[in-house]
Amino acid sequence: MFQKEIYIERRKVLKEKVGKGLILLFGNDESSMNYADNTYHFRQDSTFLYYFGIQHPGLAAVIDIDNDKEIIFGNDYTIDDIVWMGPQPTIAERAAQCGVSAVLPTKELALVVEKSKKIHFLPLYRPENKIKLLELINVAPKDVANTYSLDLVKAVVSQREIKSKEEIEQLHQAVNVSVDMHVAAMKFARPGMTEAQVAAEIHKVALAAGGNIAFPIIATKNGQTLHNHFHGNTIKEGDLFLVDAGYENELCYSGDLSSTFPVSKKFTPGQKDIYEISLAAHEAAISALELNKPYKNAHIAAATTIFEGLKAMGFTKGNAMDAFEAGAHALFFPCGTGHMMGMDVHDMEDLGEVWVGYDGQPKSTQFGLKSLRLAKPLRAGHVFTIEPGVYFIPELIDLWRGQGKFNDFINWEKVDSYRNFGGIRNEEDFVMTENGVQLLGKPKPKTTKDVEALRG
Repeated sequence: MFQKEIYIERRKVLKEKVGKGLILLFGNDESSMNYADNTYHFRQDSTFLYYFGIQHPGLAAVIDIDNDKEIIFGNDYTIDDIVWMGPQPTIAERAAQCGVSAVLPTKELALVVEKSKKIHFLPLYRPENKIKLLELINVAPKDVANTYSLDLVKAVVSQREIKSKEEIEQLHQAVNVSVDMHVAAMKFARPGMTEAQVAAEIHKVALAAGGNIAFPIIATKNGQTLHNHFHGNTIKEGDLFLVDAGYENELCYSGDLSSTFPVSKKFTPGQKDIYEISLAAHEAAISALELNKPYKNAHIAAATTIFEGLKAMGFTKGNAMDAFEAGAHALFFPCGTGHMMGMDVHDMEDLGEVWVGYDGQPKSTQFGLKSLRLAKPLRAGHVFTIEPGVYFIPELIDLWRGQGKFNDFINWEKVDSYRNFGGIRNEEDFVMTENGVQLLGKPKPKTTKDVEALRG
């Protein structure tokens, strides 16, 4: 945990932003895999962590703005629990660490909540918390999406999106370990291994550092599948291997990096050409980042750079900006250039992308552009990823070619000759400062020269 004064100040600011009423925040419970006592790795709700810092299941909290009260609700372990879990701090001892003196058993929550006329709660993603809300204030799970407090969402986003000095330090550390995970994969992977063996090497680095993975590891020779969590293939000479993995530290701050490298010691000429286009798009996106200017500028720079690079190789034709506006670039780049990052890899995604990444402005509905999670102006303290890529997706190629789409921008015969190429991306993490953008953590090997040196 941070010093308790940090949590006290965060709650003070939140009360000022919301103004009146009672704020109800749920922590997460243990989540069972296949029977009650066999649970998944516990992960506390990030907003609960932000305001209270307690990594313990079964908690809830209220911040009563009108009466200036803060209460944490939870049940202490019994001797039956202690036999299996060992001695644990009491809920009161945990609460004291974040500056909360009032603690009540869970059964008292309903009595406190029912006294309030105005209750603020966030969108909920855990089914058990939706059930708790139903029992507390009679809001059905299907109605949560239409009844949550938008005032509370805006207040939380406005606080959590600007990372403090202490948070930036945690993020640097998380990214440093994330780099180690990627370097380990580049050094370890050999022809004849399974993807699972490489994934295990990546995971080992995270566990040895004292934390865990921030999200399920992507370690695949099928990089054209953006979120490929299958690890059953055997890798061989000539394959490209894509890794997307990040470290979550003990305070739950995350790194999120991607790398692509040859299973052979060197890239083939064709692989190197496409890799260089992807890397040029990556650098173009970074160069487009400016304080108080829209992040969308970085996405446009990445997309048009990819289009121009592919045009030089004969895959595309026509004006790059026209192709972007029409959506033709999305054949090769069907996702966004990046997203906010912090305690959540996709930071605060549970609070709504339109508020986190767009300041309430509507998102595009165009294929590809609709997947851009961040578009709004960047402020000092914003932390985000840069991760453009070049992908050849056979199913998308066949669909659009069959529909006769974008014939003015795409040379379909050339594209079809690369239909089994796969996908490439590099990803790094950045913080915007008053003096411009800064890389988080130590540099990750990303040039073809650096990658081949590790592979050799």
